[in-house]
Amino acid sequence: MSTQSQSNHPAGTFASVLRWVVAAPLVLAILGLGLWFFGGVVAPGYITSIVLGVAWFVVAGVLIGQLAKRRPAWKVPMRATFLAASVASAIGFYWTSIRDDKVNEAVVTGIAASRTPPPAPVSSGQAPAPAPSQNVEVSRGPLQTRAHSSRGTVAIVDLASGGRKLTFTDFETDNGPDLRVYLVNGPVRGDDDVDDVVDLGRLKGNVGNQQYAIPQGTDVAAYSTVVIWCRAFSVRFAQADLRAS
Repeated sequence: MSTQSQSNHPAGTFASVLRWVVAAPLVLAILGLGLWFFGGVVAPGYITSIVLGVAWFVVAGVLIGQLAKRRPAWKVPMRATFLAASVASAIGFYWTSIRDDKVNEAVVTGIAASRTPPPAPVSSGQAPAPAPSQNVEVSRGPLQTRAHSSRGTVAIVDLASGGRKLTFTDFETDNGPDLRVYLVNGPVRGDDDVDDVVDLGRLKGNVGNQQYAIPQGTDVAAYSTVVIWCRAFSVRFAQADLRAS
């Protein structure tokens, strides 16, 4: 029986589909586990994570190629899955780590807390003092480079209308996968110190002015370190140690 007739036979079609069903998840699992191990566990930093991740793809590609030579029937599904995963990874890396994601929000500002008059004392039985009639900047600090070159000014502003905002002005850092904005309790001297955090959400952009709402009840005197955190690789891109304004 010819190869063409075999491929058109129901049994041959089923075997071909089965090879795709098995090969595609297997190749993706191998690539994913390798990236996780070499990029997230072994690598000590962001750059080494990228280098080891690329090296793993090269090694995996060679191993898959050798296996495909020994099992010709599995050649197409294995190599096609590897090629698709490689292209998707390259596009994802470019989209999250190389191109700039620019924003330009109108961020709030306020008068420094040290320049505002102290609140009048409240006697027993009296109504509490009214909310301030203007925004007040509670604290600020310069953004400092950690794993990636960064610049900008970070501030916390109490709003006259209620609530608090964390602002970034003249801000720029490198882009990266899964970047978050954290308020961290206590001083941060290393990545291991980023444990007790208030997560303010995904970084809106790696370039440009932007602001984030601070949850009500957050003790900003204690959570006074701002960290741009890469959750994918557990590394600080930048941080700002805030001081009273």
